[in-house]
Amino acid sequence: MNLDFYKGKKVLITGHTGFKGSWMCKALINAGADVTGYALAAPTDPSLFEMCDLASKMNSIEGDIRDLEHLLSVFAEVKPEIVIHMAAQPIVRDSYKDPVYTYETNVMGTVNICEAVRQTPSVRSFVNVTTDKVYLNKEWQWGYRENEELNGFDPYSNSKSCSELVTSSYKNSFFTDEEYQKQYGCDAPAVSTCRAGNVIGGGDFANDRIIPDCIRAVSAGQEIVVRNPYSTRPYEHVLEPVMAYLMVAEAQYNDKTFASSYNVGPNDSDCWTTGELVQLFCDKWNAAAGSLNKASWINKHDGGPHEANFLKLDCSKLKTTFGWSPVWNVETTMEKIVEWSVAYLNGEDVAAVMDKQIAEFVGKN
Repeated sequence: MNLDFYKGKKVLITGHTGFKGSWMCKALINAGADVTGYALAAPTDPSLFEMCDLASKMNSIEGDIRDLEHLLSVFAEVKPEIVIHMAAQPIVRDSYKDPVYTYETNVMGTVNICEAVRQTPSVRSFVNVTTDKVYLNKEWQWGYRENEELNGFDPYSNSKSCSELVTSSYKNSFFTDEEYQKQYGCDAPAVSTCRAGNVIGGGDFANDRIIPDCIRAVSAGQEIVVRNPYSTRPYEHVLEPVMAYLMVAEAQYNDKTFASSYNVGPNDSDCWTTGELVQLFCDKWNAAAGSLNKASWINKHDGGPHEANFLKLDCSKLKTTFGWSPVWNVETTMEKIVEWSVAYLNGEDVAAVMDKQIAEFVGKN
């Protein structure tokens, strides 16, 4: 991955104040891109976006993805060349608590961003970020491919399946060169969707996610509570999908034949159970945390709502199309998480740690 392409490019990111959005903004700012973000206020306290003071280094706009009028005005003013849509209600359990908000944000939010792209001829490349959970999960042992049936079970997963279908409909109905040539005198933007696995990394403070739960527990001197240690997930460092999204956005900007749907996940060897992942965290933490609290965990299944037990992705399409492969395995990823989190709890410069890790990642890719 070479980020030189993005120097001076106008990039608009929705959901930029979240965990993944903050890492993407940091990488693009470092690359010299002209970055605009559109999102609600940072969703967590503490917030990675705020502690790195990213708002002072970009055009950060507070707005609701459900507000089409505001979104259109931002697009008209900014005239972005590249759009990456990550704004979402991203938590499975929260989608059971508030399914209406989840569908409004994840489905109508996608309609709105597609409409904003449709009305902005400056956009040449559009990537909609969804999830590995868009697939109808049959709990089988092999990875889901991009042509598998889309039908997520819970409201979050299902809303993301709908987001995929909305994007496909807009792509087929409106994002055609013939339509754009008639209306704007230019070709239509290239459009892709990317379906990522479970993303982990330093600076995630979300509720109901395993790594943030680990950090909160050790900082409080408590045992880590694991509600389902036997569920298997494709875990990957946050920079894996962030760089993959940017790779796809660049490729289709230059050549529309790359526009498609892509899975972004780790190798099969990095599909771990939650219990294995937490034990790895404890081992890495206890080896590096110095005077900070030691880590340990307990199995305490809480009988919560349905979540998939086994889920992994087949990323052959991304690998064969772009020659892509994951950079960091789960063990290296956990070392990076511990490095960032120890710096955070010791009051050190976490933005500098991010810069270091981005440089290391890009240098190895």
